[in-house]
Amino acid sequence: MEFRFSIDQLPQVVAKLWHMYSNRNVFALTGAMGAGKTTFVHGLCDLLGVEDAVSSPTFSIINQYQTAAGKIFYHMDLYRLKDMEEAIAIGIEELMDSGELCFIEWPVLIQDILPNDTCWIEIVAVSENERLLKVS
Repeated sequence: MEFRFSIDQLPQVVAKLWHMYSNRNVFALTGAMGAGKTTFVHGLCDLLGVEDAVSSPTFSIINQYQTAAGKIFYHMDLYRLKDMEEAIAIGIEELMDSGELCFIEWPVLIQDILPNDTCWIEIVAVSENERLLKVS
């Protein structure tokens, strides 16, 4: 499934995507640097009523938020990790098995241990103000 949209339509696209895939817990976000992976997660946090400041976990690797409904939301950025062993050592598997929401940027490093029902979302920057989401 694909969604092509302008940046100002992100809230509507996030809401539609969440309505379709809210039964999933693990989401793998791919796309080039600057495509909008963190912006997408920020939009979802807004939709779910996260009151914490939402930021990129590039340096912390894992950010944890809580939704308005009390559900835990993990946002991971694996860009700086060297290999799967490093990801396992910091507890990625436990987080994915927790039943909580997990949004993982740069997931290719751990694709062999992702759950079978992981929702893959590729974000493509079509232009400065337009994005394409490919969901599988």
